[in-house]
Amino acid sequence: MSATVHSPRSVLITGAAGFIGSNLVHRLLHLDDRVRIVAFDKLTYAGSLDNLVGAAPDRYTFVQGDICDATLVAKLIREHQIDTILHLAAESHVDRSIDGPAAFVQTNVVGTYAMLEAARTVWLIEGLAKTLAQTGQTVRFHHVSTDEVYGDLDLHEPGFTETTPYQPSSPYSASKAGSDHLVRAWGRTFALPATLSNCSNNYGPRQHAEKLIPTVVRKCLQRQPIPVYGKGDNVRDWLYVVDHCDALWHIVRHGGQGETYNVGGNNEWSNLQLVQTLATLTAQALGVPADELLGLITFVTDRPGHDRRYAIDASKLAGLGWEPTTAFHDGLLTTILWYIDKFRREGLVEPGRLGLQTGTGAA
Repeated sequence: MSATVHSPRSVLITGAAGFIGSNLVHRLLHLDDRVRIVAFDKLTYAGSLDNLVGAAPDRYTFVQGDICDATLVAKLIREHQIDTILHLAAESHVDRSIDGPAAFVQTNVVGTYAMLEAARTVWLIEGLAKTLAQTGQTVRFHHVSTDEVYGDLDLHEPGFTETTPYQPSSPYSASKAGSDHLVRAWGRTFALPATLSNCSNNYGPRQHAEKLIPTVVRKCLQRQPIPVYGKGDNVRDWLYVVDHCDALWHIVRHGGQGETYNVGGNNEWSNLQLVQTLATLTAQALGVPADELLGLITFVTDRPGHDRRYAIDASKLAGLGWEPTTAFHDGLLTTILWYIDKFRREGLVEPGRLGLQTGTGAA
């Protein structure tokens, strides 16, 4: 592992009330007690302040705002002497991008442009980077992207590497590909200190209820049909969100400027295999026969442009000293118990539907 080249102290996290962003806030406050965080989020449907409950209130400040507002972002960088930006804010649901692609271009492309310009203005033009350098502090812009920019793979092809050509299939992945190119361009043209990561599918607590895993758990609890696209043979690499947060922190601290790192779980499952596993584990948590929930699986018409398989080759990041540590069964069970408790508290499940015995509180 290379020596630490960047030691964040004042961190701006965009999308901080969303799934990965909120987990990142909690994780960084746990990992480094010297870090102070500005948690920035527009609070659209995908973000909730509930996701930040329990975070150390004296070490983070929440600001509601739009990443497209470069003036506001620059003001935050300036006032809080931000030395590190972790840019996670994005529209990320593929189905929504098919129904309404304009919002994805606006947030993912225009928003990333605004973030880069705000950072360049304050750090490089106004000279905050030089001011921080007087005390030995460096600056870093880290952009969080997706493996979907690479397109898809056949079942037996090797995983995506950092040099795999971009072939996005959906408006979502195309907009993320555009944002990736902007980050690299700002790094090369303007010498903005930047790193980039492309991650596989994340799972864990605090994910929006529309995503696959919380949807399956909710359908199991409500005894409703569990929809599976096509034959369920699309394959994804699954990564526990806390492992992803650790990877992001590792890249920010140890990654080379201008470098891209793939982040994966080394954990490929077909959608059908995943849904069957989720139903089985949920049945165990509820104390009901697995067949009762497995029988809810229903195959529906595949969505347009549905990528066949994603797989990540994360050997470059492994060479930097990071690998995932959460066993899939353990991560799934933690996630399932968290959602059971959440859906029960929110009244989304009829009381009589829960067969819970004991020990099913939030993990």
